[in-house]
Amino acid sequence: MLRLEHVTKHYKGFDLECSMEVRKGCVTGLVGKNGAGKSTTFKAILGLISPEGGSLQIFGKPAQDLDLQDKARIGVVLSDSGFSGSLTVQELIPILRAMYPDFQKDNFLKKCEEFSIPTKKKLQEFSTGMKQKLQVLTAISHNARLLVLDEPTAGLDVIARDHLLDLLREYMEPGDRSILISSHISADLEGFCDDLYMIHEGKIILHEDTDVLLDSYALLKMTEEQYDALDKSYVLRYKKETFGYSCLTDQKQFYLENHPEITVEKGSIDELILMMICGKALG
Repeated sequence: MLRLEHVTKHYKGFDLECSMEVRKGCVTGLVGKNGAGKSTTFKAILGLISPEGGSLQIFGKPAQDLDLQDKARIGVVLSDSGFSGSLTVQELIPILRAMYPDFQKDNFLKKCEEFSIPTKKKLQEFSTGMKQKLQVLTAISHNARLLVLDEPTAGLDVIARDHLLDLLREYMEPGDRSILISSHISADLEGFCDDLYMIHEGKIILHEDTDVLLDSYALLKMTEEQYDALDKSYVLRYKKETFGYSCLTDQKQFYLENHPEITVEKGSIDELILMMICGKALG
């Protein structure tokens, strides 16, 4: 559905070099701290910036060869963009109809009602959460095959986030659609994504199926003496702590069976990000 191979972009003080894939029928998450390169990657995918190297394919075609029909099959939410504040939802509808041949007006208005989005109020009077919900509803309103969603749950309370993720799960039901999503709320991604890429300083530093991350990765906590005696064959990162050491592993079961003296904790995605970025590699 979407493939980036060594896509590069240079800015003063920042270089992007990204390779990743979003498979058909899958939800792929992109995680990393602010400034890591998530939004730059999304803009490269959407043609909002021009990559300086590498290849980028969407629907099996080079991105630069997409026609208007192909582009209409992509739904987009970007964290730093939106609609003109002088419009109402009712005034937005003819614009969406002109942009997207498959725009589904009746379903769009039904979803606006479900999410308590007023159709006659100017968008500049909307709260941040209402604007975010409107962007997501617009992205799924025209039978898109690929959604590119940059922080779609930002500004939403926990109930609205849950409702929105249910809506995206419903969108995925036909089986031939895909989503690329970023979010700083790791719990959303843990329960929603099939696989995750971690980006840091413009480079992908980890890619793993979400089930593997949650089942096989773990944080190991131990004293200095236990660390010195530890079999470090499967330690990905380590960090000095006041109590001794924390280590990140992708072989939780190995340490449960062979080092019962240390503490083995199931790590969250937030903790994984912290260890991958702030921890040190062995050797």
